[in-house]
Amino acid sequence: MQKWYHIIPKNTGLSLYVWLIFCGLPFFFIFRSSSVVEIFLGILLVLLFFLSYRLSFISKSSLVYLWVSIDMVISIVMTIFFGYIYFALFLAFFIGNVERKAGFVTLYIVHLVTSIATITLGFFTHFSMFFPQLPFIIISVLGIILLPFSMYFRNKRSKLEGQLAEANKQIAELRVTEERERIARDLHDTLGQKLSLIGLKSDLAGKLIRVDGDKAKAELDDIRQTARTALNEVREMVSDMRGAKLTDEIIRVKQMLSAAEIEAHLEGSPELHRTPLLAENVLSMCLKEAINNVVKHSKATKCEIGIGESSDEVRIKVEDNGVGISNSYQGNGLQGMRERLEFVNGSLEINSSSTGTTLHIRVPVIQQKQKEGLV
Repeated sequence: MQKWYHIIPKNTGLSLYVWLIFCGLPFFFIFRSSSVVEIFLGILLVLLFFLSYRLSFISKSSLVYLWVSIDMVISIVMTIFFGYIYFALFLAFFIGNVERKAGFVTLYIVHLVTSIATITLGFFTHFSMFFPQLPFIIISVLGIILLPFSMYFRNKRSKLEGQLAEANKQIAELRVTEERERIARDLHDTLGQKLSLIGLKSDLAGKLIRVDGDKAKAELDDIRQTARTALNEVREMVSDMRGAKLTDEIIRVKQMLSAAEIEAHLEGSPELHRTPLLAENVLSMCLKEAINNVVKHSKATKCEIGIGESSDEVRIKVEDNGVGISNSYQGNGLQGMRERLEFVNGSLEINSSSTGTTLHIRVPVIQQKQKEGLV
């Protein structure tokens, strides 16, 4: 619903001052009449028009049609008796703000037919009054024809933009929720088992400390080592949460491959220019996991990494000459990669044979940009 202060139309191609002139102009046409009674009736009609016009904006029921009908009648009377046709422009603006298609079409046709018929009748009955206004009358008729459609489709577009903004907001909230779930899952996988182990070994060490000191000491050493491992994993996970740039990750994976005596080749540039930071972080983590798999499981001697960025997507290819993996294999690493990529609408494709494995990682590049009706 439009607010009452939207009585003066906005974004119609005419200046606010022009609309203010239209608000005051009827009094000029009224005071041209010589009869005091006509002046009184004319002023009354103008006040009644703006009153019903305001009520048509703030009404929420079928009373809207009543107020519009009253405004149409007043517009016809003002046109015939005073030669003032410009109330029709106010009505054209209002009709363009009607949301229901049936109501819009009905009011548009009725208003267009009555306005043209009234202006035509006025030319025959008060030619001397209408002829000097002919250029303005032509412009007004064009406004009566075009303005409702302009406002109607503009409001439709604004409504769709509002729905899109709301959808983007909901997507952002879902992303936050998904990220929280991922963090909770990673924490559970990282710390849950080790904390349980620490608890069990602590109980065991407490029982052994008076019975077998050496075994108790060994259990305490295991507890210390497990705690250190958990701390390192948490630090690594926090580092990933802070966000990793692909250029930095490439340096680390090259070092990892070199340490494993695997020959590394890089094609393309790791510097991404169109990719959002979140997507780049996901790509970095997936690349890291892919190289981990190469180092731990592939028994490869050579690994090729290809990076390509287009206007639509980022592609990373990791190819090794190792022993390959089973098509049904779904280790935690690959499953984690799929989940991370799903988070940014990405995909993972695996091609494996006895001569090596190729991973194709793709992430789309999404370019993001950031009125209620009447009846």
